[in-house]
Amino acid sequence: MSPSCGTYQSNGSGVPLLTVVLHNTHTLYAHTYNTHTLYAHTLYAHTYNTHTLCTYLQYTHLICTYLQYTHLICTYLQYTHLICTYLICTYLQYTHLICTYLICTYLQYTYLICTYLQYTYLISLIPVISKNSVNPDTIFANNEMSLGDIEIYGFDYDYTLAFYSRHLHTLIFNIARDILIQEHRYPEGLREYEYIPNFVVRGLHYDVQRALLMKIDAFHYIQLGTVYRGLHPVPDKEVIAMYDGCHVPLENMSDFYGKSSHGHTMKQYMDIFSLPEMNLLCSVNDYFMKHNIDYEPVHLYKDVKEAIGDVHVKGIMYRAVEADIENYISYGEQTHAVLKKLYEDGKKMFLITNSPFDFVDRGMNYIVGKDWRDLFDIVIVQADKPGFFNDRRKPFRRVTDKGVLHWDRIHKLEKGKIYKQGNLYEFLRLTGWRGSKVLYFGDHIYSDLADLTLKHGWRTGAIIPELRKEIKIMNTEECVHLMTWLQGLTGLIEHMQVHRDPASQAVVQEWIKEREAMRSQTKDIFNGQFGSLFRTYHNPTYFSRRLSRFADIYMASLSCLLNYDFHHTFFPRRTPLQHESPFWPEQTSAGALKMPFIPPQNHN
Repeated sequence: MSPSCGTYQSNGSGVPLLTVVLHNTHTLYAHTYNTHTLYAHTLYAHTYNTHTLCTYLQYTHLICTYLQYTHLICTYLQYTHLICTYLICTYLQYTHLICTYLICTYLQYTYLICTYLQYTYLISLIPVISKNSVNPDTIFANNEMSLGDIEIYGFDYDYTLAFYSRHLHTLIFNIARDILIQEHRYPEGLREYEYIPNFVVRGLHYDVQRALLMKIDAFHYIQLGTVYRGLHPVPDKEVIAMYDGCHVPLENMSDFYGKSSHGHTMKQYMDIFSLPEMNLLCSVNDYFMKHNIDYEPVHLYKDVKEAIGDVHVKGIMYRAVEADIENYISYGEQTHAVLKKLYEDGKKMFLITNSPFDFVDRGMNYIVGKDWRDLFDIVIVQADKPGFFNDRRKPFRRVTDKGVLHWDRIHKLEKGKIYKQGNLYEFLRLTGWRGSKVLYFGDHIYSDLADLTLKHGWRTGAIIPELRKEIKIMNTEECVHLMTWLQGLTGLIEHMQVHRDPASQAVVQEWIKEREAMRSQTKDIFNGQFGSLFRTYHNPTYFSRRLSRFADIYMASLSCLLNYDFHHTFFPRRTPLQHESPFWPEQTSAGALKMPFIPPQNHN
């Protein structure tokens, strides 16, 4: 190879070019290798570092996630703890409240029961220790009146001077029933019905259009359980539906004298002679219903009223009593004693009656004796009360012992003579007997007493034969206990009704049921159908209201006057008005008995 070849040429320094090239190549390779190695190393390092960083970040993320999860769990546990704590506390509080409520309820219940038992015990002692029974021969006062002021005594005859046995009611019923059959063509089957002595009481109302007999209180409310159609009671729900409640409006009630007129639908039966009429109405109604006979109640009422009237007007009853007077009249000796006592004390006496003279004369001969007319200053028969007290047109007419009427004008009412008809205004003019010096006795609250006390200022005395029987019932230990406990139970209900928890209210409701049962029981003691003549459960009857308004005094019979001298003053009992009760500690209240173990209730 030629030395001039470039491979072997020197670079001027004496070093061959190849060597230089190789050296440079090696250097370049080395540099490249180093560069590559450095890059690779750098890349590896970078990759490693990146991987490490990623791993670290992942790990950090996991740790953070774990910590977050741990935080959530802790938060959840904390929340759960709070909830559990709250629930447990709430449960314990609720349990405490329930226990407290149950304990309080139990204590209240126990208190109510203990009060009830304690009161029952006290009530049970009252009949044993009570000595205050009512004397049936007492004269009772509605208005203060002194016998010392009375100079003139007047009397009705029937059920005032003359008292009749129950045979008279049977007689009237039978005669009127036969008149319906024979003269009004009522069914023969009515003869099967007999008079029921204890079925009705005085003072009842009869709904003419509905054919219902009932008892009404002083506030015009029907006493449920005392409404009868025929001989059977009408269910309370039916009564309430018919009358849209229990109240009877004033315009439907009877007029001043208890009669049904001017569209009034209610007739009140106030005198004792009305007992057979009510009995007959119920019997005929019962027959028609049993046999499904369609009838007009108004026609039935008028027919029965006419038949009863015929018994009196046609003289059928009078003749029957005169023929067997010992069977029909009683109480003769006591009436005689009263009249004799008044006569001996110098009192003037007169008789005003609707009955005919023959009937009165026969009865008074039996009761007093043939000289009975010597006791009376004036005798007036067939007076037509209550028209006698209001109608000025009818003059007096003298009638002989034989029943012959005189036509001469009457200028003076003379002792020993008999007068018919007339009017009170003429009576006052001829006698001069006016005002509070006159005391008149009668059994009919309207016909005998109402006009005298309202228009003329006479003092009035009502004769209530049923009073003696009712007082005797009231004096029995059974009735005393029943009435006292009824009042006491009413007081318990009144005081304890403020406890409104269910347990206490359940007890109070049981008491209310017991009270209702006792009220029915008290009704049945006096009369199984209509109860007392004077009470509708707790309210006065309509009859009682009229009695207290029109009678200054009332009594079972005239014989009660024998227990008093003629200077005695009758004082009405000062019973408290409802707002006065707290100031009357001796009164039984809530009006029942004093209840020292019942604390006063706070109604604020």
